[in-house]
Order: sequence, then C-alpha cells, then structure tokens
Amino acid sequence: MAADLVSHRVALIVSNTEGSLAAKAATATIPIVFTVGGDPVKLGLVASLNRPGQNITGVNWFSTELMAKHWEILRELVPHASVIGCLVNPSLPGVTDQLAEIERVAESTGKRLRILNASTRHEINTGFRALANEQVGALLVGPGPFFTAHRDQIIALAESYTIPSIYTERVWPKAGGLMSYSSSATDAYRRAGVYAGRILKGEAPANLPVDRSTKFELVINLETAKILGLTIPPMLFARADEVIE
Repeated sequence: MAADLVSHRVALIVSNTEGSLAAKAATATIPIVFTVGGDPVKLGLVASLNRPGQNITGVNWFSTELMAKHWEILRELVPHASVIGCLVNPSLPGVTDQLAEIERVAESTGKRLRILNASTRHEINTGFRALANEQVGALLVGPGPFFTAHRDQIIALAESYTIPSIYTERVWPKAGGLMSYSSSATDAYRRAGVYAGRILKGEAPANLPVDRSTKFELVINLETAKILGLTIPPMLFARADEVIE
C-alpha cells in the first residue's frame, strides 16, 4: 500500500507506526508524518527527536511509558489481585520495550505478571481461557491496531470471564470496556494535522522536531464496572476525566 501511494506521487503520507515504517522503506523523498506510541528513535523512524532528518517527522503520543501507570491503576482498582495479566501482540513494533517496562514494574510491586501473546483471533480466545484457568485478577491490554480491530471480541471476553481490564485508548470504554488511560488521540492527531499543514505549505520535515502529545485522560465505564461487580475506589473515580454511565 505504501508503494502504491509512492507510485501515485502523493504530496504527503500520514500514518501510524506500521504504516510509517512501510512508507519510510518505500520513499526517501515524499514527506511522512507519523503518529506513534513507541519511541520513534528506537523504532528507526528518526535519527533523533529534535533533529528527525530526511523526509519524516511526526507526533509521539506515549504508549510504552504509560504501562507503569496502567499497572498502578489496576492495583488501585483490584488491590487483592495477586496475578495481573498483560495481553500483547508480539508482532507489534516496539513490543519489546513495552514488555520490559511492564516486567520492571511488576517486579517492583511484588505482583506476579502473566504475559499472553496474541496475533490471531484464535490466540485471543485461548489467551482469555488461560487467564481464567490461572485466576488472573486483572488485565492490561496492550496497544496496537490488531487489538483495536478485535476490540468487540476482547471486551466481550473480559466481561464473560469477569476480568477487570484497562485499555490504551478511550475508544475502548466508549465501546463497553471497563476503563482506559492514555494520551489523547484527538490531541495527537490534531498535532499531526498541524505538521501536515506546515509541510504542505513548504516546511521541511527534517526541520520539524518530533512533537509529543502531553494531554492524558482517564475514562471509566461505570455501567461495565457494575456488570463486573466492581466498586470504583473514590480516589480513582475523582481522577476520571470522563465517566460513562
């Protein structure tokens, strides 16, 4: 798909992590604006945040860095859970950094971490069965377009197995998931749009430092909490940016 865009000589390519990596491999001249949750330097998208270089820049909207915060929220929500699960897509770029961060946090809190890899619909189903069999008390669902594409399946399984889960984008609690804590996708994409506009007006991507979205939001679906038999702790409830009833 990236090669097809290049063959049509488009003026600009805007994409997520996977799309931007493909676009960078396909062209060294057409400007690219990315929106990524991982470290764009480690992902190989840019040489540095301040000096991206070449034909690419974009917005980093924090994902890996928030894994510790997700863990903290789950501990606050389900303090007696001795095992907390983490569902990740092993093919997602940057997943190694995500796992390293969550493993570090788990070790520091004395809780046991159960990592589940899923990159197919079937693996999601078997992963939830494993969580139930091992009596995992809460679940952190990692980021990525694959999980977003299977959002309804994951939310339904979390409810079916009564596993309190936290997600990485507000669209999840909007769709019936329990809660999310994330950078604001709206803010991140607005910033990407601003960069796209500046480039189309003549600025060079190499001269635009990678922007960082610093607006965060906690969203709680109170109806889902009731279905799961959960009472949201008052302090956590008070910190919510949005409560869905």
